Amino acid sequence: MTLTGPKKKDPQKRTIVPTLPPATRSRAGLGLSVAAAQGRFALQHCAECGAVQYPPRDACHACLSHDLCWKDTQPYGKVLAETRVQASPDPYFRERLPWRMGSVRLTAGPVVLAHLVDVRRGEDVQVELRLDRAGQGVMIARPKERSDDMEDDPVLRAMGTHPKHRRILISDATHPVARPLIDALFAAGAAHVFAGVPEMWRRPHGVSALEGLENVSLLPLDVTDPQSLKDAASEIGGKVDILINTARHIRPGGVLGQDTTAARDEMEVNALGLMRLAQAFGPGMAARTADGVNSAAAFVTVLSAHALSPDPAFGAFNASQAAARSIAQTLRAEFAPSGLRVACVYTGPTEDEWHQSLPPPKVAPKTLARSIVDGLQKGLEDIYCGDVARDLAERWRSDPGLLEREITGGGA
Repeated sequence: MTLTGPKKKDPQKRTIVPTLPPATRSRAGLGLSVAAAQGRFALQHCAECGAVQYPPRDACHACLSHDLCWKDTQPYGKVLAETRVQASPDPYFRERLPWRMGSVRLTAGPVVLAHLVDVRRGEDVQVELRLDRAGQGVMIARPKERSDDMEDDPVLRAMGTHPKHRRILISDATHPVARPLIDALFAAGAAHVFAGVPEMWRRPHGVSALEGLENVSLLPLDVTDPQSLKDAASEIGGKVDILINTARHIRPGGVLGQDTTAARDEMEVNALGLMRLAQAFGPGMAARTADGVNSAAAFVTVLSAHALSPDPAFGAFNASQAAARSIAQTLRAEFAPSGLRVACVYTGPTEDEWHQSLPPPKVAPKTLARSIVDGLQKGLEDIYCGDVARDLAERWRSDPGLLEREITGGGA
């Protein structure tokens, strides 16, 4: 069933108050949410006997060992049984009935409970971990071959952040990723793109290429200017379904040799600018997360992968990125009651004038744009773009202290 565009909204009708699915999880169960946020299918594996665990637990069901670790697992299985839930005491599910559920035996061994999308009993399926609207990991069983309209399924639409039929604000149209990102968003079915332009009177480089594009609106927006943000929010705040923060100020140099004026500018744009954007647009978006087909869905910010562990060659910039990451994590908690998803896109060095001295590999604007849109389509919270970002993230998860030594010692 193809998802149709939203009907014209009646301004006299009350906006539906957002509701969330049950969010209580054990500490072990939160591991599913961590994997889902990164787009991985991971389950607990026993280090003693190798048994795969589901549901998550504190001791192995086979040998009672407490040595359980999360590992990527084969995501395939077969549907054993299915049912259609017709009644529920939970407000979230009651608004969305009927809801299809089923049990799936994974090739890895366990039988899991999953939401069913375009599959029936006895069919071979691929199982994904997705974040629901409460930000918790749940199982989705879908066909092995992905169809063009699969994301239109009411289950996936209810918990996802797909750009289709949604209106997107890109905070800084002067970023090299702006044009390829606009193209990728429209290819994914976006309805309209608002592109912010700081100091529009100066006709910044690259903006002329966006003028005249169909369904693209340019507007003055400077993340360092509270009045600019207030004016923009008053004009389009009630229309923004997805906000993508591309505003960035970067200067090379470590801490000892860099002028604090440049460092202050980096903090103003990269960290405090993100905070100002959230303050201006966040409350309106959080109030519209249940607003039908084009409900508000995601608040996205683009960060350097060195927000995880800094590169001394860009010391002050990386400090601003770490601060922005901390702000994004706080926003994730503050937006949680509304179901508005906060996503961080971590990228390696990009192809621009500020990274000329660095060797390949570098991230091209089209590659970054594809990663952002792909992450939105899958409903991810943590998106890693490029080989450098993925490698840094893997080493950081393994041992942050060792990664710091490798970078500061020249081993990165």
